Amino acid sequence: MSVWITAKVRRSAAAVAVAAGLALCSVGCGGDGDGEGKNPQASASTPTADQPAPTTQNGDSKEPLAELKGSDGLFLRITSVERDAGGFVTVNADLKNDGDKSITVPSALSGNETEITRNGRSFGGATLVDPKGKKRYYVLRDTDGRPLTTTGFSTMKAGETLAVFMQFPAPPAGTTEVTFQLPTFASATLSISG
Repeated sequence: MSVWITAKVRRSAAAVAVAAGLALCSVGCGGDGDGEGKNPQASASTPTADQPAPTTQNGDSKEPLAELKGSDGLFLRITSVERDAGGFVTVNADLKNDGDKSITVPSALSGNETEITRNGRSFGGATLVDPKGKKRYYVLRDTDGRPLTTTGFSTMKAGETLAVFMQFPAPPAGTTEVTFQLPTFASATLSISG
């Protein structure tokens, strides 16, 4: 019985470590830290001649890997697909309401698994398909069944953009291309980096 408890504690600790790492990564990309006398919205959206163009890390500019249209004017711009040493693949993207009115984000993005849908809106319905290995990879979950994706969103105002992520088990090292699928969106072939 103690082996069960030890294994559960280790899985919980690993999930917390992954979540903390992702949180630190997103906070670490927040800016230069001095913030005195600057308007952060103006500098992030309109670079001047003496400022470098924004990079993918701070959310703009670099050529996207894929741009997918969804229902109700939603638009998903995939910015990176990275394999890490821990055996995961993380897909980073920007979800934008490209319409002219506020919309409710479709619950279909969460998928239809009860364990995921009871945790609210998420990207739990996303999958990666390895056509070479003929395998489908679903979004990872922590030990409480919560998907390792962006969660807690429901409506988006016209023109609003939301930075999102989805984490999957990594396909074998020889697999460098996968097909990304998300309910209500077109699918896309993506190259894995790392």
